[in-house]
Amino acid sequence: MLAAVDHVQLAAPPGSEDTLRAYYVDVLGMTEIPKPPVLAARGGCWFRAGAVQLHLGIEEDFRPARKAHPGLRVREIEAYAARLAAHGALVTWDDSLPGHRRFYSEDPVGNRLEFLDTVRPSGRGV
Repeated sequence: MLAAVDHVQLAAPPGSEDTLRAYYVDVLGMTEIPKPPVLAARGGCWFRAGAVQLHLGIEEDFRPARKAHPGLRVREIEAYAARLAAHGALVTWDDSLPGHRRFYSEDPVGNRLEFLDTVRPSGRGV
C-alpha cells in the first residue's frame, strides 16, 4: 500500500549543479541535503523544504520535462510568484484549476514546475 511520495526526481545536464543550487536554494528557498557518497559520485543534487524533496539527477542526453512536472504547494502564492519574478524566473499564471491559484515556471535547465495554493471562498489562499 502506498503511504506517501518520498521525493520527485528531475533530470539535469552534466555540470549544472552550481546553477541548480543557486536556483533551488536562493530562489525557491529550499535547503540542499547531502546525497549518500555512492550516489554523490553520479553528480546531481538533492533539495528539501519541509516534507518536500526534489532530487536533480544528471542525465547525459538531457532534455527538460516540458509537460511532466512536480506540483508544489505554497503559501502566499502571490508573494512567492513575485519572489521568483524578482529573480528573473518566468511566472505564467493559470486559472483553469477550480479552487486553486497556480502558476508555472521553469528551473534554469528548463524543467517545468507548478506552484499552487488552495483558494478559500473569500478568494485568499489556505
